[in-house]
Amino acid sequence: MLSKRTIIGLVVGSIIIAIGGLSLIQHLGPITVNENYVLSVGDSTFYTIPAPASTPQSMKIVGEAFDLKLESPADGLQIPKTSYKKELDINWVHLEDGETKIQIQNTGNSELEISGVLIRSSDPLWFTFDIMVITSGMVIIGFSMGFTLRKPKGF
Repeated sequence: MLSKRTIIGLVVGSIIIAIGGLSLIQHLGPITVNENYVLSVGDSTFYTIPAPASTPQSMKIVGEAFDLKLESPADGLQIPKTSYKKELDINWVHLEDGETKIQIQNTGNSELEISGVLIRSSDPLWFTFDIMVITSGMVIIGFSMGFTLRKPKGF
């Protein structure tokens, strides 16, 4: 017969393992990020987008005036620091694995709205974190199983 502590440990450990497993599945492969950001007057922002080959990227920037510099890996899209007014819609494809670097500076008198769909590589740190969560669920189950054992005489 299982004790209450063992049953609680099994349930909690199983839930933690399930959460870690689902998270692990979500972190495999490329990740789609929907970016919506507002940049104040005079501020700048910097994006680094690590992505595998053949992944499409798109970004739309709307504002009074802004400067943009974009560097894509290999012979991909390259835009030296250029000034723009009103709106810019950029679409590009990563030709090989690498990082796209984007620098945006708001030079206008109004806020700058940045939106886009960016596809990036998953971070290996998340894989490690998910494995640690699954392992902690297994440890909880292991400890809870110790409550079902008979205690030897003298304890």
